[in-house]
Amino acid sequence: MENRVAMIGLIVGRRDSVRQLNALLQEYGEYIIGRMGIPYHKREVSVISIVLDAPQDVISALSGKLGMLPHVSTKTIYAKFPES
Repeated sequence: MENRVAMIGLIVGRRDSVRQLNALLQEYGEYIIGRMGIPYHKREVSVISIVLDAPQDVISALSGKLGMLPHVSTKTIYAKFPES
């Protein structure tokens, strides 16, 4: 299966899920190009972006697992350009 470039955006509402979130990111680490997290103290949330280069099913699996964590919202976007 061909790899795709995608970004998973996360909003973490409470720190309860951080340990599980980090464990999942470590499990899928070979596909992660980079990640950035920004704490937004005023709203007591963290905003995280994860950029991947992975097969479609791997991206979907990670996104689904992250979205099932309590107090975590996710959205995945994919690059439209052809991959090299």
